[in-house]
Amino acid sequence: MFKRILVPLDGSELAEKALQQALSLCPDTGEIVLLQVIRLPLPVMTPDVGMAMPVIAVDDMFDEAKAYLNEWVKALEDKGVRAKAVVVEGNNVADMIVDYAKEHDIALIIKTTHGRGGLSRLVFGSVAEGVLRQTPCPVMFIRADTDD
Repeated sequence: MFKRILVPLDGSELAEKALQQALSLCPDTGEIVLLQVIRLPLPVMTPDVGMAMPVIAVDDMFDEAKAYLNEWVKALEDKGVRAKAVVVEGNNVADMIVDYAKEHDIALIIKTTHGRGGLSRLVFGSVAEGVLRQTPCPVMFIRADTDD
């Protein structure tokens, strides 16, 4: 059993599949930390305008992420599990997950993955691979194509 489990969520049903595993591995005295990384868009260069920054309501993004995570916190607490929601901002999702794990004594990271390979992985990158290469603790990956 793991005292503090980190579950990165992005709002997708795929990511939420990790919660069932977290529940089964979290002891009564443990805690599940739900983490969402907010990625702000980079400035855009255009020939006519020059450098343009998309107009984004950052506070709204944080509020939406926190509300989403808090729904899961409530659901976990209803099952008798301590949980908390954390929203962070960063450009590299894998780095943010690893940094949080290092700074907050995380015992296990449970994350879903698409399991992409080849060209698809090169084009889209792999958060899972980035986490695995830098992690300070064990990581459990759940493939997208599994039912449980």
